[in-house]
Amino acid sequence: MSQPSAAFTELPGHPHLAYRNGALMVEAVPAAEPARQFGTPLYVYSRAGIEQAAGAYQAAAQGKPVSLRYAVKANSSLAVLQLLAHLGWGFDIVSGGELARVLAAGGEASKVVFSGVGKLDAEMRAALEAGVQCFNVESQSELRRLSRIAGERGVVAPVSLRINPDVDAKTHPYISTGLKGNKFGIPQGLARTAYTDAALLPNLRVVGIDCHIGSQITQIGPYLDALDRILDLVADIEHHGVKLEHIDLGGGLGIRYADETPPSIAAWMGALLERLAQRGYGHRQVMFEPGRSVVGNAGLLLTEVVTLKSSLERHFAVVDAAMNDLMRPALYQAWQAIVPVQPRDGKHSLRYDVVGPVCESGDWLGRERELDLREGDLLAVLSAGAYGMAMASNYNTRPRAAEVLVDGARVHLIRERENLEHLVAGEQLLVF
Repeated sequence: MSQPSAAFTELPGHPHLAYRNGALMVEAVPAAEPARQFGTPLYVYSRAGIEQAAGAYQAAAQGKPVSLRYAVKANSSLAVLQLLAHLGWGFDIVSGGELARVLAAGGEASKVVFSGVGKLDAEMRAALEAGVQCFNVESQSELRRLSRIAGERGVVAPVSLRINPDVDAKTHPYISTGLKGNKFGIPQGLARTAYTDAALLPNLRVVGIDCHIGSQITQIGPYLDALDRILDLVADIEHHGVKLEHIDLGGGLGIRYADETPPSIAAWMGALLERLAQRGYGHRQVMFEPGRSVVGNAGLLLTEVVTLKSSLERHFAVVDAAMNDLMRPALYQAWQAIVPVQPRDGKHSLRYDVVGPVCESGDWLGRERELDLREGDLLAVLSAGAYGMAMASNYNTRPRAAEVLVDGARVHLIRERENLEHLVAGEQLLVF
């Protein structure tokens, strides 16, 4: 990327990132500042970016029977959860650890839905003790187990059944969750039997129906297809005597990584609510569980160029961030924009593969990127607020990155960088 010609250049899809006088800014903070202060790799989030995306959902839901539950798996950092709890959001969790994070961040258990295909007994007990709003149950076996555990505690568990409607979300197969070949949910053809069984179990109370067809979906059509199938099922279930209080339509709305054009939040939610009204369910409580679209474009990953090298065929920019810091490119072959923090004039640009130091050929952040680089330069991997730090690991015994939250001109350290002592804590040597 060459030096911007204007003193101010916005980055499309990232309203709180811009180049000002040749330097990348996050809100009012030069991106180089937190890198100097806290080192790299470093995750940087914009508070205004999160609040703007969350506010768009809240504005679309205003005055309607809609509940918003943030999908914690997208970014589970305590400060991010605290910010959303402060804004009045509830949470969608998929583990006992995520429940503990929500509660530690000030979230209300009564606004938590517990999803996930393999809930452990201990996790069910913890959720019952906390008093979560609902369990999104994914199998008849799980129904029986939850009823037993609730009975042991002398309580009744509120349940919603996650239905697999066999709808193609037209997204990457690893993040498609609504096809009949996926592990998630109860097949639509078995749903009526499952609801009848749930209504007869002594320590369950059926409260809703749930559907989630995938992630990074950029069209409204698959949602409407799934909704029509779910509403057909609601009519059938209620005709047979099981009353449902809410309809949970999941999350999955995509964001712009490259040139995607997802619908606006208002258009997406409006289309679904309109279809509900057309089908006679406009009064029914509806739940949405967005994740990526709340935090994704509010974050970036800063990394330093360690080494520039060339083979006979390719040019490599080896940076200090790696697949253990950002797994999406290696796992999904995902594309994320990579831009210089302080662009040069472009006279010495080369087409680089931006790679990390991990000992895997799959350790890359971006391939064939046109960049004018020197060793020591800082790069920013954009759209890294979702499924970045949340998927990080210690592979190759690499400490996980620090995280900061930018709020106007202020920078808050919200997670310290791990050190080697953290990495071996809890391990024991053998005694010979």
